[in-house]
Amino acid sequence: MKNRIKVKMIKILSGNRETRLTVQVADTQRKREKGLMFVGGLPENEGMLFVFLEKIYGGFWMKNTLIPLSIAFLDSDGEILKILDMEPCKEDKCPTYDPELSYHYAIEVNLGWFERNQIKEGDYVKFD
Repeated sequence: MKNRIKVKMIKILSGNRETRLTVQVADTQRKREKGLMFVGGLPENEGMLFVFLEKIYGGFWMKNTLIPLSIAFLDSDGEILKILDMEPCKEDKCPTYDPELSYHYAIEVNLGWFERNQIKEGDYVKFD
């Protein structure tokens, strides 16, 4: 029971548009390390929210991730600082997708989801 992933609804604000996204919350080291490994598919408006206790610098990799993803890196206020696209990797050596800036949160969704929903860098995520 204690390893259950919390699920939460977040809102992404783009100008006067609001897009809702249901996310699994990865808020422990173990959950962040597992991420979306071995997940065969994500429903269209679902993703994973990675929560870090303090600002972090560094990237994500896609080892054992089966589906292509887009990732948004956010500051502590919820502003989207950078969006990257990531490809699955089943090799031993996988590339790191590094935003080259420090961030407090990251959100992974299906590849192209941000673009399809006209969400861009500078937009804001509301967590409550």
